[in-house]
Amino acid sequence: MSANVRNAVALSLRRRYARERRFRAYGFAAVMVGLLFLVVFFATIMENGVSALRQTEVVLPVFVSAADVDPKGDASRESLASGDYEIVIRDALARLFVDVRNRQDKRAVGALVSSESSFVLREAVLANPHIVGTQIELRVPASANIDMLIKGNVDRGLDASQRTVSDQQIAWVDELVRLNRIYLRFNSALFGNGDSRDPELAGIRGAFMGSIYMLLVTVLFAFPVGVAAAVYLEEFAPRNRWTDLIEVNINNLAAVPSIVYGLLGLAVFINWMSLPRSAPVVGGLVLALLTLPVVIISARAAIKAVPPSIREAALAVGASQVQTVFQHVIPLAMPGILTGAIIGMARALGETAPLLMIGMVAFIVDVPGGPMEPATALPVQVYLWADSPERAFVERTSAAIIVLLGFLFLMNLAAVLLRRRFERTWR
Repeated sequence: MSANVRNAVALSLRRRYARERRFRAYGFAAVMVGLLFLVVFFATIMENGVSALRQTEVVLPVFVSAADVDPKGDASRESLASGDYEIVIRDALARLFVDVRNRQDKRAVGALVSSESSFVLREAVLANPHIVGTQIELRVPASANIDMLIKGNVDRGLDASQRTVSDQQIAWVDELVRLNRIYLRFNSALFGNGDSRDPELAGIRGAFMGSIYMLLVTVLFAFPVGVAAAVYLEEFAPRNRWTDLIEVNINNLAAVPSIVYGLLGLAVFINWMSLPRSAPVVGGLVLALLTLPVVIISARAAIKAVPPSIREAALAVGASQVQTVFQHVIPLAMPGILTGAIIGMARALGETAPLLMIGMVAFIVDVPGGPMEPATALPVQVYLWADSPERAFVERTSAAIIVLLGFLFLMNLAAVLLRRRFERTWR
């Protein structure tokens, strides 16, 4: 080989190796950029959402006046339930701040605590009527504006016209801090309450239960129907133009925008079948239609991955085709089938557009007791809170996103564990 040829070959190799190094560098840079955006996303969500796990509470010295809370004077539950607890809370605040005189100041000092304070006192009296006529230390949630002030989300240096908290309210809060009557504690209302117009009272329990009921309906419908369709198409259906048309349409349905399924659910389940609007059963059926193509495709792939030798061996010892499929093929394909189904459920859990079309965007306060009762879902709850102007809803939106992401992470983790636990390899 001449020197010129060797030089040409060496130059070609150097160029090829240089291209490979550049390609690896580009791939590594792409991965790093993706990870950077992911880290920024999670850091932003965590920064905004972690503070929602704590809620400001105020300890009030409340004198439970019998004249106010027991209008009939017979200490019956009916009488205690109809008492005027708001005036008792106002009197407790007035005793803490003796400089409050005019009506405007009374409204301002009343805004330090949540509108739920009177209901907290009412429940305490109904649970223990013996506190009537005595003074108790009552813990009540602070209002959203005061909660933001305590958490440092209100700039005290701004002009009072640009703040949601007045100078006088800041002075009163500082006095409560000095008296050790205001503090942060775990926000159980976030996980125990339904939705509310007041940020300090809003919780995700209603949306969480609505998502659970919807997923149950989705699984009960999509999984057996999807697996049955996959088994028939892969093992029993004849190969002709009709089955080819069905397969093409199934693949196309997997790519249909989710809002189209919402329109279908609105037309069929609500307008034609007259199912209750904004109910998890309707949402579950719509999400089942959305998930069904994914379940069928993944189940067919899992069934197809079972080696033909398994079928041939079963048929060789006298098993029928049905026995071969249900006693040998499906058990071996079940890890892949379950994995695809769980991933499909995870996709359904994060859908919002089809639920908006069937009315699950409605403001629902009560926690649903079943799939037929009005409810919302976690993605819709995030959408509703993100559209609210109050600063306190920002952290609750992030907290709901954290819960939703945690739910999705657990479902994907379950899919991975199932595959590793039951997956078999053939050589």
